[in-house]
Amino acid sequence: MTAHLFTPFRMNGVTFSNRIVVAPMCQYSAHEGTPGDWHLMHLGRYAVSGAGLVIVEATGVEPEGRITPLCTGLYSDENEAAFARILAFCRTVGPAKFGIQLSHAGRKGSTIAPWDGGGPVEGADAWRPDAPSPIPYLESWETPTALDEEGMARVKGAFAASTERATRLGFDYVELHAAHGYLLHQFLSPLTNRRDDVYGGSLEARMRFILECFDAVRAAFPEDKPVAVRLSATDWVPGGWDLPQSVTLAKALKARGCAAIHVTSGGLRQDQKIETGPGYQLGFAETIRQEAGIATIAVGQITEPIQAETLVRTGQADMVAMARAMLWDPHWVWKAAVALDAEITLPAPYARAHPALRAKPFVKR
Repeated sequence: MTAHLFTPFRMNGVTFSNRIVVAPMCQYSAHEGTPGDWHLMHLGRYAVSGAGLVIVEATGVEPEGRITPLCTGLYSDENEAAFARILAFCRTVGPAKFGIQLSHAGRKGSTIAPWDGGGPVEGADAWRPDAPSPIPYLESWETPTALDEEGMARVKGAFAASTERATRLGFDYVELHAAHGYLLHQFLSPLTNRRDDVYGGSLEARMRFILECFDAVRAAFPEDKPVAVRLSATDWVPGGWDLPQSVTLAKALKARGCAAIHVTSGGLRQDQKIETGPGYQLGFAETIRQEAGIATIAVGQITEPIQAETLVRTGQADMVAMARAMLWDPHWVWKAAVALDAEITLPAPYARAHPALRAKPFVKR
């Protein structure tokens, strides 16, 4: 019997060769938003990994939308040209489809890299972050600017403009980042959205901004290619964003042409109480898939091939995304193919890496 994990999956007009996704992983290694040789190496290794989809890290739609000054962006010609070089290389070495996660950090922006402490940037490189309401991430952090009508129009325009660049680059998939406490998530949660206009208060009002941004992105990306949303299904904080609200949003997104929900959780506040464990977020993905009738991508301590196979086979999610597991073992897909007796496509020099590996040689496009 063919392993479900290695069966193709189609979104819009794009078919992924299997259900394995390399999740977006921030590298904090860009210069003024422009990726370099580190990203060529990082993404290149996953181009030959055997995964069906590789998603580029959270990428700012404007300079102030980056998490750190070292994050990638897709708002300038220099950014676009650098990504063109990297994608051109990746497409010559492996068959993986490539997507990009478009993001705006909101109040969590203007910070330093996590290995340097992750606190606010100081000096000339700092900027005052935006947010739905003037509530800082931590009391010691700068109070963000509450976006007015002009600012919200600017952000929506930036999402659309970055999507136009993604279209020119030939990305196969675009994902809006509405998770982990970044700007779109901040609009959704009543803990961070205290607005008294049409964008705050009720669930429908708090959903309004992300739906407008999604519409702008969907209109700017080819109809035969998928647009998805990364969503924190719950804040893990009482009184915050939760799973029932996520289902309502997923239904609204599906009605607008959203292809999938990439389901994660948390990240809004540091007082979150997360109950972790292997596959601890799978229930969120399964509920959204069943109740909203939309494809889901699952993530969260998924590390073993049989675990990934089981969740796809039993209908908990349609695809499986991994970050840390892929960092630790970029050959995870090869080993999963051996464990599940599946065939994958690899560059010819790698196709005979193991006697039990069934691999077809990749032919350069």
